[in-house]
Amino acid sequence: MRAVVTGANRGIGLELVRQLHARGDTAEACAREPESADALQKLAGHRVTIHRLDVTEPASVRALAAALGDAAIDIVFNVAGVYGGAHQSLRQMAEDLALDDVARTFDVNATGALRVALALLPHVRRGSVKKLVHVTSGMGSITDNTSGGYYAYRMSKAALNMMSRSLAIDLRGEGIASYVINPGWVQTDMGGPSAPTPVTDSVCAILREVDGATLADSGEFLNWTGKRYAW
Repeated sequence: MRAVVTGANRGIGLELVRQLHARGDTAEACAREPESADALQKLAGHRVTIHRLDVTEPASVRALAAALGDAAIDIVFNVAGVYGGAHQSLRQMAEDLALDDVARTFDVNATGALRVALALLPHVRRGSVKKLVHVTSGMGSITDNTSGGYYAYRMSKAALNMMSRSLAIDLRGEGIASYVINPGWVQTDMGGPSAPTPVTDSVCAILREVDGATLADSGEFLNWTGKRYAW
């Protein structure tokens, strides 16, 4: 199986590359600044190819598609994401919200994922697995929002969820599935050291859920625990 992984320089994306490689799959690992991604560079070689990719730059996304040539891609993992800009409080409260930061977060987390998905559709059509997987968050759930705040992150992940549902509807006739999956609160640079879930456990669960998902599950909000997450 050949998979594209965005945001592969660290965290969930990097661990996805590690685990895909360990189980014998081929990974097209994408990072905005691959030259500074030391841990990713150590994986480069047999069955791991590193690509420069900025999901906010259309030319960069087109360059990735061109670099893949006529390759068949089985799964696209849209992992690249940001928590929010630096010009607001950690909780991104209404009173100090920086709208430029909201726009930037949307461009990475939602529009960037759509850019990648659309650009790589010709490659996915040639694949045998035909899955688009977008790493979302429980904070993108409207039902689960009981604490407010976090505007940029919550809004962008909710938009990502809607994007995935529309892709699922539009592409079902071609046998292409699209899912969002909540990875849990994970011990990464974004999740922080207080998070309860090691990144190795989260990614192992993500792969288990994605491997088991079928076209009948397309459009669903998957959860690393194996249960569906509330919209």
